[in-house]
This record gives sequence, structure tokens and C-alpha cells, in this order.
Amino acid sequence: MYEGSMAMTSAEPTPTPPAPPVPLTALLARRDLGLRLLAGPEDVPIHWVHTSEMADPYPYLLGGELLMTAGVLLADPAHYVARVVEAGAAALAFGVTPVYDTVPADLVEACARHGLPLVEVPPRTPFTAVARALWRLMAEARLHELRRVTEAQQSLAAAAARPAPVPAVLGALASRLGGRAALFAADGTESAAAGREVPAEAARALRDLVGVLGPRPGGPASASGDGGGLRLAAYALGGGDGLTLGVATERRGPGDHTVAGVAVVLLSLLTAPHRGAEAAVRDGALVRLLLGAAPPEIAETLGAGPWTVVHAAGGDGTPFAAASLAAALGTPLVDAGEGGGGTGRGGGVRADGREADGLEADAVKAGGGLRDGTPVTVRLLLPASTPVTEQPGWTLGVAAPAAADELAAADAQAARALRRAEAVRAPLVRHRPGGLAALVDPDEAAAHARALLGPLTEPLGETLRTWLSLHGSWDRTAVALDVHRNTVRQRITRCAALLDRDLDDPDVRMELWFALGSR
Repeated sequence: MYEGSMAMTSAEPTPTPPAPPVPLTALLARRDLGLRLLAGPEDVPIHWVHTSEMADPYPYLLGGELLMTAGVLLADPAHYVARVVEAGAAALAFGVTPVYDTVPADLVEACARHGLPLVEVPPRTPFTAVARALWRLMAEARLHELRRVTEAQQSLAAAAARPAPVPAVLGALASRLGGRAALFAADGTESAAAGREVPAEAARALRDLVGVLGPRPGGPASASGDGGGLRLAAYALGGGDGLTLGVATERRGPGDHTVAGVAVVLLSLLTAPHRGAEAAVRDGALVRLLLGAAPPEIAETLGAGPWTVVHAAGGDGTPFAAASLAAALGTPLVDAGEGGGGTGRGGGVRADGREADGLEADAVKAGGGLRDGTPVTVRLLLPASTPVTEQPGWTLGVAAPAAADELAAADAQAARALRRAEAVRAPLVRHRPGGLAALVDPDEAAAHARALLGPLTEPLGETLRTWLSLHGSWDRTAVALDVHRNTVRQRITRCAALLDRDLDDPDVRMELWFALGSR
């Protein structure tokens, strides 16, 4: 039996590939493959190819696959198709020979009944050829989308430099998305718009969608829906005046959200109140810090504590990612880190929109094209009174509120919270007080952890941490680490052997979890 899959690869641990899905029609159009549709619709989107000869492939499917099989263990076609549909697979491909000379009629009937596309794979076409064809189609679609987004970013940046920048940015956005873009005031009235007119029903639905966002901070940053036959989206600006960008288009492409996000950042900067005094305070604090002032003293000049430290990973790979996140959370205090926001060297784009140095400035002036899609990791500092909410496209770790002289500890808390969020695939995890672990001296706990976990390599330690955090679930751990669940079993078995411990013992699991958190 064989279990395997092939899709676009990514450093980001997500079950969705970093490329637009490929319609089944594109695979059917490849004459060299010789595929033939026997049942179901032909316009379904395919996210990846998965090959399985299991009698029940349900546990190995994530949804959106083209599942390929030769029917080695096909005993009950009706039950098999029902399980495939239940798992969310996009389509089923059946290879004729060596097991079957033709596709079983019962399988064709079951797929037609469930509306599951069924594709016949001829004997001359290996399954790997289909997977490779899909990979190439996805790579072409990804490249096309990157070019489109880059050109849109450059167009929006050029529009922002014109004498009337707000209408120009709205016009560029409407042109790039092929619809209408409008700026709404806090009371819901349309203050500026560009692009073609939309039906009255769509206009009403867009105003209602804008009203969903509500006042900031703390409210949702974006919303989407349909109305009047159009795709609608609304994005709250970060200027603090309650302005909202509304977009209505006939279709929604994979990169449209990124393009709209660039427009949101630009419009937020163009419509924000003058922030010269606040910038002067921050610059003065930086100078005092460089000249030897104590960090707690500097923190007091930025505002009354306590403070909340946030670590964030994700973003859309543009130079505006960190600034957009900072605007969404309502803080100008952001550290984009090395390469922050995808600008190359330097410290990322400043959240207050002021000109950056070196390659940063070049990236901003050029519209900041995508670097390579690498996720961004940033740190932010907010007053504890400012709520921290989930942000689309980001994974957040949030520290407990801390005084100015405790910010270093809060920074470590936020880092640990972010690691846990990534391990459990949660959009936001907050630091939890130490509990029983706080009763043990940290140095002693770290020494015990080093001694206990010394035999484990970094990949084994990370696998053990994730497996324990997910209560020993093989499937969820495999998804979190983006590996096969058999790989997880092998690593955990290796951990048990190296540690000489029974990992089924709850006391052992508790001790290991404590050690993993202490090292």
C-alpha cells in the first residue's frame, strides 16, 4: 500500500498551499496526460494531488485534493466515495490497470450521485505525471499572481504621490480590482469613491458591511460578503477617525486581499491626523536611550504603563505588512526585526509612515513588490488598556501586562506564547501565569530540563513538544508539523527510546512538558 502527496512546498506551516488553486479543467486540457472526465463537474478547484491505496483514505485527507487511486482495496465503491466526499476531496482520479481494466461502473454511479468529479487516468500516464503537471500549473498561477500584485502595489504607490492622493489611490485600486472602491466616514456616508457604479442593492449591502466593522480599536479589521451579484469587502483604516474602505468587484482573486491591504495602509497614512508631536517624543526617547538613560525612564516618556508586548508571525510578504499590523492594533511602537516586512535589510517600514533608511526607502518608493513571500516576524508594544485581537494572516503571542522595568520578561513571555500558538495552530495565544512551574527556581528547572532532554535533537524535541501540546494526537501533530503521521510516530518512538521513559504514563508526560517549557 502507498500513501503520499505532492503539492507546492512552503516554509510556512499551513495546510493551504501558497498558490492559487488550479481548476480541474486545466488538468483535463493537458493532452499529454490523456485524462477523461467520467462524472461530476469539471470546474472544481484543485489544491493538490494525493495518492492513496487505503481502503478508507479519510484520515489522510485535508480537503481540496485530487485523490488518485488504482483501486487496490476498493471493495465497496459507494462507501468509498461517501468517505471521500465527507473528507472534502475535490475530485477522484482512477487509474486503470494493473488492478482494473476499466473504471468500475458502481464507482462512476456513486460519484455521479454525490456530484464528485471522477477522472479516468489511462495506463500510459503515471500518477506522478499528474502531480507534476499540477505543480507546474500552480507555479505558473503563483508567478502570475505575484506579478499582478507587484504591479498593483507600484500603481498604488505612484497614486499616493499625486497632488490629490486619496482619490488617486481609490482610482488605482478600483482599476486594479476591476470594480468600485469607496471611502466611508465614521457615520457610514460615502466621502470619496472611484470606479464604475454598482447596482443599488450592492451599494446598500456594502454600506451594511461597512457598518459591521464598528468603532476601533478592538473591532474587526475587515469583513467580506456578497450583495447585488457582486463580491464585497470592507477594511477599517488605521488612522483612528473611523474611516473604512469598501470594495465591490465581480470576482475575488487570490491576491486581491493583498492589493486591498496595501491600499488600506496608504489610505491610513494619507488620512491620519498629523503625528509630528508624537514622533518627536519617540525620537527624543531614542536619543536619550542611546546616550545612557535607563529603559524604565524612557518608557515613562512614551506613556503611562503597564504595557503589553506582542510577538507576531505571518503577513503577506510585502513591505507594508508590519506597518499594517501595527495600524490594526493601534500602536506606532513596532519592531519589524531583520528584513522586517520583506524590505530586505534595515528594520522594516515604520508604523508612523515616516521615511525609512536604505533599501527600505527604495522598496516603499517603488511600491514595495513582494520579496519572496517569506512570513514576517515582528514585535509590538501597546498600552495594556489597548485590546489585542486576532488579525487575519497573523499568528500572535501576547504577554501579560508589565511595568516598564519588566518589559524584558514580558518580551520572553510573548515569544513563548507565539511558539505555542504556532504549535497548536491558533491565531492568538496569551501568556498564562506560571502556576506550579513558578514555584520552582528557573535556573534549577533549566538545569533539570537540559539533563533530561539532552539526548533529544532539536527536531525530536519540537515534535515531542507539539505532540504533548496536542494531547498525543498523531494526526493533529502531523498537520501542525507538516509531516506524515508515520513520521510523527517514528519520532515519538525514538524520543521514548532515547529518554528511556514510558510516554503513555501521565506523570512522565507532565514532567517532560514541564522540562520542555523550562529549557
